[in-house]
Formats: sequence, C-alpha cells, structure tokens
Amino acid sequence: MTSPHLASDGLAARYLAGYPPELIAQADGLHAQGRLADYLARRFPERHEVRSDAALFDYVQALKTRYLRNAGPLNFVGFDAKLRVLQQALGTHTRRTQVQGAKLKMRREIRIATLFKTAPAALLRMIVVHELAHLRELEHNKAFYQLCQHMEPDYFQLEFDLRLYLMQLEAAAAEPVAQPTADSSGPEAP
Repeated sequence: MTSPHLASDGLAARYLAGYPPELIAQADGLHAQGRLADYLARRFPERHEVRSDAALFDYVQALKTRYLRNAGPLNFVGFDAKLRVLQQALGTHTRRTQVQGAKLKMRREIRIATLFKTAPAALLRMIVVHELAHLRELEHNKAFYQLCQHMEPDYFQLEFDLRLYLMQLEAAAAEPVAQPTADSSGPEAP
C-alpha cells in the first residue's frame, strides 16, 4: 500500500522505499517545495578533488590502509560511466580468480559510478566505505553494516542523504529546459 503523501512523480517512493512514512513525507515535502537542492547544499557544502581514477585509487587505498590493513590488495579502482545505467548500482566490488601457471590469483576491483565525481565529499566516502566493506563481508548482513559504521560512524544517515541526492539529481534531470521566447531573448538582429 502506498502512502497518500507521496509525490505524484513517485521519486520519494522509489528512492525511500522501506523508510518510515514520516521521513518519506518530509523528503517529499522538500521536493514538492523545490527546497531539496538547498537542503543538500547546506548539509554538504564540501566538495572533493577526486576527479581521476588515479586520485580515486589513492583515496580508496588510504581508507583501506587505515581500516582494512589485512584485507587483500586491490588491483583496480576507478570511476565507471556505465555502472548506474547497466547494473543499477552506484558502486561494485568484484572478485575474480585468475589462473597463472599452477597458481590461482585473486583479482579485486572496485568501480564507482561517475556521478560521484561531482557528488559531495561525504557521499563519495560513504560509497567507498560500502565497497571496501565488501572486502571482508560479501553479503549485506549485520557484520557488513557494523564494518561500514566502524569506517564511517554516520553511515546510515549518509546512505539516506545519498538517496535524497539521487532523488534530486533525477528531479533536476526531468525538469524541462526553459526556451527563450521572442520577448525575453533580448534585442533582435537587424
């Protein structure tokens, strides 16, 4: 049963399914009033400088070294432009075994959706923490979320805020672009 106070466009229902109706109503109210972008800008004023795959690798490696020293090495970390579209994911952690002669080698990769190049710093950290936690815990279980909270104490709030951020991105992308009219285009050419 859907809540009667969800937006007609269904953004709140899609992004916040499973959250208490009061939170959905608040988010829906911010969206309906056009104040969601302002709320997010006030909540996350800090941007990050992680724009390249090399910078992302260094960023992830620093967090891994701080919290998961004994975890296996990462072979690749990078932004992936196709990730959100093809896999409906914001980040992935993959493990593959490769045969090299008589040995089996584990190859670990973390890919982060390109939208995080321009996301607030705290949201990038949250998604990286999520993918790093998969080095130890493959499933989204209690131990997984405890590890996420160990690396980022505000993990659950950031996950909720990330959903609001995605909701705002989709809403902004769906807004029609205003076309200039003859009256507002300025002086006409001779």
